[in-house]
Order: sequence, then structure tokens, then C-alpha cells
Amino acid sequence: MSQHTTQYVFNSKEDYNITLDNMSREFEERWNHQTQSPYTNLENYITRAVLGNGSFGTVMLVREKGGKNYYAAKMMSKEDLVRLKQVAHVHNEKHVLNAARFPFLIYLVDSTKCFDYLYLILPLVNGGELFSYHRRVRKFNEKHARFYAAQVALALEYMHRMHLMYRDLKPENILLDQRGYIKITDFGFTKRVDGRTSTLCGTPEYLAPEIVQLRPYNKSVDWWAFGILVYEFVAGRSPFAIHNRDVILMYSKICVCDYKMPSYFTAQLRSLIESLMQVDTTKRKLERGRQ
Repeated sequence: MSQHTTQYVFNSKEDYNITLDNMSREFEERWNHQTQSPYTNLENYITRAVLGNGSFGTVMLVREKGGKNYYAAKMMSKEDLVRLKQVAHVHNEKHVLNAARFPFLIYLVDSTKCFDYLYLILPLVNGGELFSYHRRVRKFNEKHARFYAAQVALALEYMHRMHLMYRDLKPENILLDQRGYIKITDFGFTKRVDGRTSTLCGTPEYLAPEIVQLRPYNKSVDWWAFGILVYEFVAGRSPFAIHNRDVILMYSKICVCDYKMPSYFTAQLRSLIESLMQVDTTKRKLERGRQ
């Protein structure tokens, strides 16, 4: 079934909390009305090229038949998903992609399947990974970092309002569109939860202390990871990267928040990172006071 939908249109005169409430109602409607993917293979699309190969499948460039729109089709082998125990992850990712609609998040356009494969049809985001761009320029200045960080913060705020924990924030999961704006992708670790959960998942350098310590945690783990991300934007590496060859040592540093702030960080940047990278989760927040 095609999910072709327009993105939410913002009204600058409307209070943003009202906007988020409206988005929440629309999200609930989509979340509660999931449909199975039809056995139509890619018969409604023309395959143009292979864009890349990942751990669990191939991403192809496709064009809709009878139209001019191009999309990215994520093709995943059912046999591989079962063998690698990724079935639940893929179902969960599809569920989130189908329900979420926000300018800085990837969403599901369509989904189909055949006997051997599952296909997720996604918007074509052709600006590459933020990770690759960041590695090329090595460091962002603070104005540059603020541009991307503001978009990530809004995306996390939206997800948290929808009771979604993202749990895998890092530059590799942020794409750039043709205008230079971000799209967060890869929702395999995203979980819908009202309170706390305790699954160990994520990328080691970005894990919050409570995840490392295998304690129950809430959405504030995303704000810790956001602090790491902002630090990495400007410093060129994450605060615990110097220990990444000794994961046990790195985890011990994370648990007590033992890292060095570069001297060239401004007072405002230091304050932001310090407010996010708090071991005490009750103190962990954005400076404007929202979690």
C-alpha cells in the first residue's frame, strides 16, 4: 500500500506546542492503523541504480512508474533478517517510519514484499551523510554546528513528544538533503515507551552512563547523546574517542563523565554541553529547560 503523504505544513502564527499536539494526534492515527505490505515486489517502480550496500540489505535508486519521482528502495533479504535475528528490528523500524512525519526525519513512502525480500521505499536524500561531510572539513565552527544541532534538537523533541526514544544518535545516522538540511535515518533502535526501558543498545562512544551501567533509563539518554554530538561537531571527535581502543576504560570514563573540554569552546557551548552531559539524569536538559 502506498503511503504517499505530504509533510506537515507549519504555521508561524501557531504556538509550537499546539503544532506538536496536532502532530501527536496525526502520529497516533498512523501508529494505530498499520497495514501489511502487499506482495507487489517493485512492480510499481523502475530500478535505476544501486546506491549502496549495508549490513542487512541493498539500497537502490528507483523511479515510480507513470511518474517522475525518484526514491530510495531498501531491499532486505528475509532469510538474512531471520538468520541475523533482525526481524523485530525491521518491523519496529517500519512501524516508526510509517507513523513519524517531521521535516528532519526520514519517513516511509511505501512498503512492499515478495517471497524472498522486503522493500522499504523512502525519500531520496541525495546530499550524503553528515558524517562524511564532517570528516572532510574535520571541524565545524560553532555557527555551523548550531545550524545542524538546532535541527537535531527539534527532531528529538518531536520524537519524545511521540513517546519515541531514538537511542542511536551519531553523525552516520544523519543525512543531508540537496538544500543542506538534515534528515535523521535508521530507526532500528527506536522504541516507543512511556517510562523506562533497559535494553543495551546504541554506539559505545554515545552511550549514556545509565545504559553502560545496565540501569533502567528514559528518553534523557538521547539528550546525553546530543551533547556528545554537539561536542564532536566542534571538536572533530567525540569526548571519549581517545579511549575507544579500550572499551572498558571508555565506559568507566563515561560513567563518571570524565572528559576534557577544548579551550577554544565558547562559554555558551561549554554551558550547553555541560547541561546535557550530566550523570544525574534529573539535571540533564537543554538550556531552554525542555527535555
